[in-house]
Amino acid sequence: MDLNMGEMGGGEFDVLSWYTSIPPVSRIYFTSAFLTTSFCAMDVLNPYVLYYDFHLIFNEGQVWRLFSSFLFFGLFSVDFVFHMYFLIRHCRQLEEGDFRGRPSAFVLMIVFGVSWICFLAPFVLNSHPFLGSALTFMMTYVWGRRNEDVRMAMFGLITFTAPYLPWVMVMFNFLVGNSVRMSLIGIFVGHMYYVLEYVYPVLADVRGFRVKKIMDPPRW
Repeated sequence: MDLNMGEMGGGEFDVLSWYTSIPPVSRIYFTSAFLTTSFCAMDVLNPYVLYYDFHLIFNEGQVWRLFSSFLFFGLFSVDFVFHMYFLIRHCRQLEEGDFRGRPSAFVLMIVFGVSWICFLAPFVLNSHPFLGSALTFMMTYVWGRRNEDVRMAMFGLITFTAPYLPWVMVMFNFLVGNSVRMSLIGIFVGHMYYVLEYVYPVLADVRGFRVKKIMDPPRW
């Protein structure tokens, strides 16, 4: 698997077929992020009403910032394409793989990630951040841990297995001068989710814990 994003093949690429083939939760998130960026690029929406700010959320009641800060990845640029590619790729593969037939569990994973990223961001960042990149890294981390045998290549130069992908992305961000703090938050939250969803149930079964699963969505 090559990360040079040049694998379209020789035939025509049907955008509509590709879009409608994306599973529903991933499609909703991708569409929301794309439209948010488009509206900001056309000056229909001001990015300053989207960023995460603890004071504005909890003291001024601007609760939409808890969600809008995950929908803006910057104006159309190489960095935007980079994040959209990894977000939709790994979000889709998780929803079609581990979470096939379990959309509520996948939504719970996203809610878990959003909640913990929002909680940790004020302790790590001094500026007014957009948090979508952290969620991208969370998805990438979980996908990598669940596909440990998948071999990948970075621009055809560096080969590695899937669990190392988020760390390669961190290194790439560092080398091009981008901050890696949001990336590390995403990896940390992804590791927490991985332990609770995949490691704890095995441990609970071996140790005979009463609570066998923590990350099961509620049943109404």
